[in-house]
Amino acid sequence: MDWKEVTIYTTTAGIEPVAALLEAGGVEGYVLEDAADFEEFLKDTEIYWDYVDEDLVREKTAQETCLKIYLSDDAAGAKQFADIRAALEGLKARDAQNAWGRLTTETAVTRQEDWEWGWKQYFKPFPVGRSFLIKPSWETVDDAKGRRILEIDPASSFGTGSHDTTQLCMAALEDMVRQGDTLLDMGTGSGILAIAAAMLGADVRAVVDIDENCLKTAQENAEKNHVSIGRGLCGDALRDPKLAETLGQGYDIIVANIVADVIIGMAPMFMDKLAQGGTLICSGILNERADEVRAALEQNGFAVQSHAKSDDWSAFTARK
Repeated sequence: MDWKEVTIYTTTAGIEPVAALLEAGGVEGYVLEDAADFEEFLKDTEIYWDYVDEDLVREKTAQETCLKIYLSDDAAGAKQFADIRAALEGLKARDAQNAWGRLTTETAVTRQEDWEWGWKQYFKPFPVGRSFLIKPSWETVDDAKGRRILEIDPASSFGTGSHDTTQLCMAALEDMVRQGDTLLDMGTGSGILAIAAAMLGADVRAVVDIDENCLKTAQENAEKNHVSIGRGLCGDALRDPKLAETLGQGYDIIVANIVADVIIGMAPMFMDKLAQGGTLICSGILNERADEVRAALEQNGFAVQSHAKSDDWSAFTARK
C-alpha cells in the first residue's frame, strides 16, 4: 500500500491543539518538526561551535513548525484527510490571535517500502527506565546487561519507546506495578506500555485505541514478547457509552499516554474505572498544560502522587 504524507503547518503553541485534533481524527502517530527546537539547540550549544553555517541557520530558523502524518492512499484515507482538513478549518476559526499559525496542509505520496525504511534505519536498541531495553525485531542484542528486552515493531502505530512521554510512563510503571495488578491501557498505540506492564507482572485486562490497526499491531507485539495484553477494544470511550461500559471497573492501574485535553475529559471516567486506592498514570501532556491536568485530576477526586517531567513533557501518577 502507498501512503499519503500530510504536512500540517502550525506554530510551537499550536502543536498541542493540532495533536489533539489528530487524536480525535484517529491519527496518533506524527513526526514533529518544531522550529523552536533548532533555535534552542543553537543557544544551548553555542559555546561548542567554532563556526555555524549562516545559510543553514537562516534556512532552519525560517522553517515553520509542522506535524507530518501518514494516511493510507485509498478511499478511507481520503475521507480521513477531508475530515482532518475540515477540523483544521474549525481550529483556525477559533484562533482569533493567530497563535497557531497557518494550519494549512501539503501532501505527497510515499511508497510503502520508502516509508518503512525511513524510520527503520533510525530505530536501534536503547535502554528505558531502570530495567528495560527496547529493540526492534530486525536488531540483535548481544548483551542486555541484565535488562528486560522489550521487542517492539510499531508499524504505523505510535510507540517505539523513544518519545519522552512513553519513557515517563514506563518509569512510572516500574515504580507502581505489583504482581497481579489489573491494568487498563487507554490509547495503546503499538502496545508498548501494556507490554511493559505485563512484563513487570501486571494482569493486563484490556487495551483501547481508536485505530483498529493499532490494536492489531499491539497484539502482534505482545506475542513477540510472550505476554498477554487482554482484549483489544476499538473506539472512543468518551463518546461511546457502550464501549465505556464494556471496559468494566475495578482496575488497579490505568495508564493513558494520550494528550492533555483528552485526559482532562476522561478524568471522571478514570475515577469510575479504578478500584479504591487504584493508580492513574497519564502523560502526553506538554509542561505548559500540566497545571490544567493536575487541576482536573484533583477536581475529580485524585490525589497526585508524583509529577515527572522531561524538557517539554509531563506525566502524573495519581491515586484514587
